[in-house]
Amino acid sequence: MKHAWGVVFLLTAVSIAAAQQKGAPPTNEKAQKTFKEALESEGKHDFRGAFESFKKADKQDGGNCFECERKVAKYGIQFQDWKAAENAATAMVANARDRQMTALSHYELGMVFLDKGIVKNDQASFPKAHEELAKAVEAYSNFPDAIYADGQAPAYMKQDDAAKAQFARFVELTKADDPMRQRAQRLVQQPELARARMAPAFAIETLDGRHLSLDDLKGKVVLLDFWATWCQPCREALPHMRKIAQKFQGQPLVVLSISLDEDDGKWKQFITQNEMTWLQYRDGGFTGPVARLFDVRAIPQTFTIDADGVLQDQHIGDEAIEGKLKKLVARAQESGVKQGQ
Repeated sequence: MKHAWGVVFLLTAVSIAAAQQKGAPPTNEKAQKTFKEALESEGKHDFRGAFESFKKADKQDGGNCFECERKVAKYGIQFQDWKAAENAATAMVANARDRQMTALSHYELGMVFLDKGIVKNDQASFPKAHEELAKAVEAYSNFPDAIYADGQAPAYMKQDDAAKAQFARFVELTKADDPMRQRAQRLVQQPELARARMAPAFAIETLDGRHLSLDDLKGKVVLLDFWATWCQPCREALPHMRKIAQKFQGQPLVVLSISLDEDDGKWKQFITQNEMTWLQYRDGGFTGPVARLFDVRAIPQTFTIDADGVLQDQHIGDEAIEGKLKKLVARAQESGVKQGQ
């Protein structure tokens, strides 16, 4: 994975999101052409090419292209080019023209430091992240993503009271059906989980009409199975997945198959014909929201998540995972017994 899970957010403040457009496109004619090429590369999923083109466009624009810099910061984090990301976000701060853009700039710079700290285990980055994220919230108080991230930064510094306060503040600002709100509620109770490799929070509606979020499954081991009807290795892995679903039935384990099929009819027909009776959800392709959260680029691919929501294993292909599942389920059962005492 190129990113640190748990540090993936969608901007939820409309005015903040609108600020992204105020610095784009660049004003220089050559820069505008390069910027357009960068956007085309993004559309083709050539993100490395887009990254280089956005850097070039900003240089051609005299280092004044706010949107170019935002993109460079984003891809710098993705490709772990920390110098490029930090320089771009710092330039954003210098180029910000109003409080929304100022808030967004400090947020991006804070996210650079936060991701760097998590990925490289660089403890010196967390105080810097906290400083920038606090500036983002100071510039624009209704900025839930910055507040959530500013809960993570002190959590990594083991300042749990400060972390809990920010997570609680995030809860107050977000809607009840926001999966990140549910995650934040857990972190208020267990701030130490903010330091763990938590699986990304998401909410879906399964084939049987059940509204389900990952945090609804707290206390259960979760096996996410990314597949598609058109994927031959996925078809070959199906008997093994069925065996797991049957073997662990009645135990604290949930199997959730996430299809990347685009054709809803074919997907439903395949599930019926193959008696796939466990939880099913269609994400619609590699660009589907859940697939993107987990950075799925090949299938079949499975993710094993423990009862606390912490990612344990990732497998590409039909690898033996039953042994690990047995251990995690036993741990979940033991924890459940202790909590019931």
